[in-house]
Amino acid sequence: MDVRLFATVFVSIFVAELGDKTQLATLLFASQAEHPRLTIFLASASALVLASAIGVLAGGWISQHVSERVLRWAAGAGFLLIGAWILWSGD
Repeated sequence: MDVRLFATVFVSIFVAELGDKTQLATLLFASQAEHPRLTIFLASASALVLASAIGVLAGGWISQHVSERVLRWAAGAGFLLIGAWILWSGD
């Protein structure tokens, strides 16, 4: 296993997930006393693992059919469009 790659991906995903909708939804479920926290943790962790697996599989498939340069441009343009949309639609 490439430890540097592992650390890069781990830190990137960890920072990206802090304070996002997923974490807030998990926090809300866990804040209700009648819900077992272990069940909430396992369900939340399983959902993140499944979403990540889909991302890895889709990324692997797309990379076989689209060049890396096009993917980088598309990702950059997508982030810019989302940012512009958020700024434009903000109150």
